[in-house]
Amino acid sequence: MSEKTKLLLSSYFKQNSFVASDIESFNDFIDKLLQEIVNENKEIEPTIIPPNVDSFKIRLDKVWVTKPEITEADGSKRVVYPQEARLRKLSYSAPIFMEISSHINDVQRETFTTQIGNLPIMLKSNYCHLNRMGREDLISKGEDPEDPGGYFIINGTEKVLIGVEDLAANKLLVSKETIGVSEYIGRMFSEGGSFKIPHTIEKLKDGIFYLTFTRVKRIPLIVIIKALGLTKDEDIMMFISRDRQFDSTLVNLFEYADIKTEEEAIDYIAKKTGITQAKEIRIERMKEIMDKYLLPHLGTNPKDRILKAYNLCKYLKKFILVSQNELPLDDKDHYSNKRLKLSGDLLADLFTVNLKVLINDMLYNFQRIVKRGKFPSIKVIIRDKLLTQRIYSSMATGSWVGGRKGISQRIQRLNFLDTLSHLQRVVSPLSASQENFEARELHPTHAGRLCCMETPEGTNIGLRKNLAILSRISLDTNEDEVVKQLKTLGLKTV
Repeated sequence: MSEKTKLLLSSYFKQNSFVASDIESFNDFIDKLLQEIVNENKEIEPTIIPPNVDSFKIRLDKVWVTKPEITEADGSKRVVYPQEARLRKLSYSAPIFMEISSHINDVQRETFTTQIGNLPIMLKSNYCHLNRMGREDLISKGEDPEDPGGYFIINGTEKVLIGVEDLAANKLLVSKETIGVSEYIGRMFSEGGSFKIPHTIEKLKDGIFYLTFTRVKRIPLIVIIKALGLTKDEDIMMFISRDRQFDSTLVNLFEYADIKTEEEAIDYIAKKTGITQAKEIRIERMKEIMDKYLLPHLGTNPKDRILKAYNLCKYLKKFILVSQNELPLDDKDHYSNKRLKLSGDLLADLFTVNLKVLINDMLYNFQRIVKRGKFPSIKVIIRDKLLTQRIYSSMATGSWVGGRKGISQRIQRLNFLDTLSHLQRVVSPLSASQENFEARELHPTHAGRLCCMETPEGTNIGLRKNLAILSRISLDTNEDEVVKQLKTLGLKTV
């Protein structure tokens, strides 16, 4: 190897780590996702409040994380470094602080900052004490200067979070079925906030297009579009396609031509779904279901219904074109249809679920004290150990939210290459006991992204993969910023 090549390689690796994508993902989780999760659960309203109070709210405001520290037996706090955490069987974690306020009849009663728990910190991330340390400083702290970081220390054990390969959310994929009542099926996971809702579009033998999501099973798609506010048949035809008419769409419009208003369409869906209350309550309940669970990535407010109607028209157009062989079938093994969940995304899932557990615990403690005739300060209803214990438990055992197992694993230290391989591992959520031949095969789009050689023999072959050694994974882009930029370039919204 020439001197110039050595110089270029050493220069590259001074600026780029093997596990840079994982570290960026963790930094993004603390810098951005943590606050977004708290904002989704911003206001808490207890159902049991003192009789002399009209309304009472607990508001969760700013959240932030400091650098790792430990509390000694005498109660003193001090900075902790990874080597001490390993030797003393401690967790290398930092406190999570939050601003919390209470409001009586919309007037602020108290506001304070409290610790709500501890969060394990990834080594070499922006929140780690080793970040930006020089070679000599790392050696003085008992660290290997060549160690890439990208893992956690839980109770003295080094743990790595394994990346999860999943289908891209908010993208309709149409496939041909060999069994079942529909020849073609369009599937999509709509992910908005803490909701991830599967949606299915089918065309049955009666020629009608049906949509399924959560409790709403096989409801005619045209009726749902009308329930969302797009009631005129010519408008529906125009939004499906401006330049041509599809016979299959005309059949569907003719079949439900007697449903003329939004209210009639909502009532039709409510009856089909099995909501049996009085008409007004039935319609309100159905509106709530559609706002919350129908395409939540487009919004969960009543004003977003018309956007959902426009998008359903576009999904229907794609479904028709694929079923008429005018567009190719979607290849779900193509890597453009996949997304990788790295450490930041996995911790966001874990924090979302456990924050809700903490909120429910706060509500229970508050309401229990109110029943005794007291009006407690919200300082006494927060158990900071609850969140910490639940996060530590998941990271120690590998049992994640959604019933997934083996997400957190003890890092392999047989040699440096084995460690590097473990830090860049990617697993598929598919079961190892099923065939899934296509999912196990090497796809042309894996080249340069995944290692084409490294996969275990046996039942996990093709399901457990590794990132290519120089691959980089981009972070999720803020959609609002993208739309803003497109509007400056001349994009006009409907």
